[in-house]
Amino acid sequence: LLCQCVALSATFMEGDSEQRRKVGYVSHELYWWHDPGGAISGIAGFFPALTVQPGVPHWEDVETKRRMHSLLHISGLATSLVALTPRPATATELLAVHTQRHLDNVGQVSENGGGETGDCATIAAGGAAIAVLSAGGVVQACMDVLDAKVDCAYALVRPPGHHATRDRGMGFCVFNNVAVAARALQRRGVGRIAIVDYDVHHGNGTEEAFWDDPNVLFISLHQDSNYPLGSGKLSDVGGVKSLHDAGAGAGPTNTTINIPLPPGSGSGAYAHCFDCVVTPALKRFQPEFILVSSGFDAAYADPLSSMMLSSEDYRHMAQQLIDLADELCDGKVVFAHEGGYSKEYVPFCGLAVMEALVGLRTATIDPFLDEVEGWGCQALQPHQRDVIASVAALHKLQLCDAGLPLGREGAHHHDDPQPQATTPASSPGIDTAELVARLAQVPEDRRQSVLASLITIVESAVNGPV
Repeated sequence: LLCQCVALSATFMEGDSEQRRKVGYVSHELYWWHDPGGAISGIAGFFPALTVQPGVPHWEDVETKRRMHSLLHISGLATSLVALTPRPATATELLAVHTQRHLDNVGQVSENGGGETGDCATIAAGGAAIAVLSAGGVVQACMDVLDAKVDCAYALVRPPGHHATRDRGMGFCVFNNVAVAARALQRRGVGRIAIVDYDVHHGNGTEEAFWDDPNVLFISLHQDSNYPLGSGKLSDVGGVKSLHDAGAGAGPTNTTINIPLPPGSGSGAYAHCFDCVVTPALKRFQPEFILVSSGFDAAYADPLSSMMLSSEDYRHMAQQLIDLADELCDGKVVFAHEGGYSKEYVPFCGLAVMEALVGLRTATIDPFLDEVEGWGCQALQPHQRDVIASVAALHKLQLCDAGLPLGREGAHHHDDPQPQATTPASSPGIDTAELVARLAQVPEDRRQSVLASLITIVESAVNGPV
C-alpha cells in the first residue's frame, strides 16, 4: 500500500511534456546548514533573559525550506527540473548593493563564532559563506535564464534577503539576494527590471536599493505595517520617475509601488491587487526581466502574519507572473525564496508555484486547502478594495470596477458578501459627511497619505482617466 501511495504521488495529472518550460532549480546542502538563532536559544534569543522559555525553534527554521525541497522530490516534480549549481556572489556583486563596512562586519561576526549582523539577522560561525552562497545562487539563476540555459528558474535559498539594507542585515536577511541579482543583470546589459515582492513583510531593503533607479520597478504586496513597523507606506513611491512610456500616454511614472494590505486579506484582495495594480503596472513598464521575491508568509497558517492565502492563491499569482513574463520579456522570470514560517504549509505553497513554473500538476493534494478556502471573508472586502483603489489612482493606473469580486476563479468561500453596487470614493455623488467620518477613523499617522490618495481619486473622476 505504501508503495502504491508513493507511486501515486509521483504521477503527473496535467501538462504536456512537449510544452513544459525548462525550469532551473537552485538548492544546496549548505542552505540547510544556516543557523539563524541557535538550536538552544531559538526564539528566546530575541527577548530579555528569563522571559521566553528556551527551546522553541527560530521562526526562520530550516524545516520550512527543507520540507518544500523534499516535497518537490516526493511529488515527482523534481524530475522535471534542471538542477542549477549555485556559486558564491563576488565582492563586486555584493558591493553593488551593500557597503564594504557591512561585508566586513558579516565576515567578522562569522569568524568570531556567530552573532547579530544587524536587526534580527543572526548567523552562526561560518554563516558568512552561506549568506554569500545564497546571494550567488539567485545571481546564478538569473545568469542561466539570461543565457538561455533554462527558460525560468526558482532559487530555494537561505538566508532570505529582501530586508537587508546597504549597511546591515534585517529581519533574518543578511545580504539582499534579489537586489544583488538585479544589479548583476544590469551589468549584463538588461535595461528595465521589474521586482514583484509578495512576501507578507515589506521588502524595505529592496525598496531602498532601487529608490532612485528609474529602470527598476519595485512592487510590494505586504501586510500593512507588519515588519518593519511603519515601512511600505502607500505614499512611498520612490525618489525618481521612469521615463519609459510604452506608448500608453502615461508619461513619467513612479517606480516604487507599495500595496499595504489590511490584516485579514485573502484570495479576493490579492486577486484584485493583480488585476488593478500589478498587471497594468508591469504592462506599462515593459520589463526585460522579472524577479519575484517569493515569500509564503501571507499563507493562512503562518505565525508571523495575519493573512489568509492558500496554495492555490500562490499558484494563481505565480501563473499570472509567468504569463506576464511570456508576454513582456520572453518568459525571463526568476523566483527567489524569501520568508514563510509554517513548516506544515510552506511546502504545499511552494509546490504550487513550482507546478505553475513547470506547467503541470502532480497528484499531490494540499490537505489544508478546503479549510483555508472555507474561511470567511476570503472575498474582497470594502476596506481592502479602498486601499487598492488608492494605490491604482496614485500611480495613474486605470481604476478597477468598484464592485466586490469573489476572488480568483475556482475558489469557493463561505459567508462572503455578495457583489453589490457601491459608490466609490471618487464618485461626485459621495456623502461628504460620511467621507469625513471615515477619514477621522484613519490612524493619525496615515491620515495625510490617505487624504492625498483621495484627492488623486477625486481629480481622476473630475478630469477623466489619466
